[in-house]
Amino acid sequence: MSKKNIKTSENSDFQIRLENVIDSVEDEFLVIDTDYRIKLANSAAKRKVPEGVESLVGEHCYKVLNESDKPCSTPLWECALQKVLQSGSAVTIVHPDSTSGTDKTQRYIKITAFPLRNNSGKITAIAEVRRNVTAERELEVQILRRHHQLLALNRISDAVSGLGDLDTILKVALNNVLEIVGGNVGGMLILEEETGTLSYRVHHGLSGRYIEGMRLKIGQGIAGKVARTGEPLLLENISQDPNAAHSDLIRIEGLKGFVSVPLKAKDKVLGVMNIASHKERRFGKDDMYLLSSIGHQLGTSIEQAKLYKCLNEAKERYQYLLRQTITLQEDERKRIARELHDETGQKLTALSLNLQASSEMIKIIGVENDDLKAIIKKSHSIAVHANTELTNIIRKLRPTLLDTLGLPAALRHLVETNLTHKGVIVSTEFKGLEQRLPAELELTLFRITQEAISNIVWHSEAKKATIKLECNDNECVFCIEDNGKGFDANQITSIDASGRGAGLFGMKERVNLVNGNCSIDSQPNKGTKIIATVPISRGPANEADKCVGD
Repeated sequence: MSKKNIKTSENSDFQIRLENVIDSVEDEFLVIDTDYRIKLANSAAKRKVPEGVESLVGEHCYKVLNESDKPCSTPLWECALQKVLQSGSAVTIVHPDSTSGTDKTQRYIKITAFPLRNNSGKITAIAEVRRNVTAERELEVQILRRHHQLLALNRISDAVSGLGDLDTILKVALNNVLEIVGGNVGGMLILEEETGTLSYRVHHGLSGRYIEGMRLKIGQGIAGKVARTGEPLLLENISQDPNAAHSDLIRIEGLKGFVSVPLKAKDKVLGVMNIASHKERRFGKDDMYLLSSIGHQLGTSIEQAKLYKCLNEAKERYQYLLRQTITLQEDERKRIARELHDETGQKLTALSLNLQASSEMIKIIGVENDDLKAIIKKSHSIAVHANTELTNIIRKLRPTLLDTLGLPAALRHLVETNLTHKGVIVSTEFKGLEQRLPAELELTLFRITQEAISNIVWHSEAKKATIKLECNDNECVFCIEDNGKGFDANQITSIDASGRGAGLFGMKERVNLVNGNCSIDSQPNKGTKIIATVPISRGPANEADKCVGD
């Protein structure tokens, strides 16, 4: 056998072995020349021969692979051969498989193409490896969808977190839900527990007639059924559903595709969210599952909003009762102060005068009983002292200076009688008080000062104190500060059995009642600073009032 024949035989054996290797590959393998004709196809590729075609070899690739009468081009498909010829290197593309049946977008093919060159380096053909990547593609789509769903839930959570008003929560949530599902028709019905009735609280894209007519009992219609079972419902066309309530309103509204999900908190249905469309089959199961998740989240927000409302109502009732209590307390202080002044005070004054007269009479008649003189003199002293103490009590119960001369004069008198004579150096500063403040505000600031001074006298051991009050057209800022031993303000979180903390909480409550804020800053050995900021509203009655001594 000649060398030529031996070489030809070896090439033939190599080609057979190569074809066997190629046939064993599970992926489709093709060799296509520059005229788009298939030169080689493995067994996996041959199994995909279209009906009416005897063999892939010799056929144009675009004809038998993509059922086209011309080479592939964008935007439908990219041509692997053209891309290899242009780049001169291997390329990878993914596109729908046009031979996969009636649903041509359900199967995706990944094509990896690389050039085949002759001895001179010229590209004469390409080799293609074709792989079905439909499963991977669907997985990517599912991952992307789940990612968008998580983003949607986060957006809803961020939108409603921290909101206490139920209407605001529902409006923000509905707008976000419609944006997420790409819709423009929907609403949320809230369950009235007393009547067992569902009615729209917020809505979008629905007529007033529809909203007014859709008041449903539990179990009535689609939303009523969802509220009763706690399970979501997905309808392809609600206008044709026999269970739908008020079908005439639904037809007039033109509603078809429909999703209804419960708004639940701890397995308790608080309402129902309906999302609708004017097209049939607008929503799928994924939409229903996503909306159900949002429904659970909104249910919790609705429950929290109701709790916030109850707390706010309780707070308002508490403040009303506290305001009434303080008003009654001040009225009772006035009554007691008046009765002490008019009755007890006058009697003590009369007793003091009588004792003084008795002492004078003893001198006139010449009684030489030293013990009797001493008793009368001591009794007179006790009466005078009791009258002085009674006067101080009356002033504490109801400061007459506050009524007659105004806040600055009353505060100065309070400082002089309680601090100055005890050796505490006090500086006072008042600004913006050319006219009288509202009576309730003056009384609040006076009582705060009274309590603060009491703390300085009995607890702080301070040597210096400062009182400042500055007002403008909108608010007053009151500050009282001492250099005493102080205390840890963070530890005073409640009133204990001994009454410790009652004064501090009393100050804060009084300031809250006039819609102000009160802060207490104190640390051991660093003194105490109390700042109260209160809004001010001067009425016509205050314009003519002037403060004396400011």
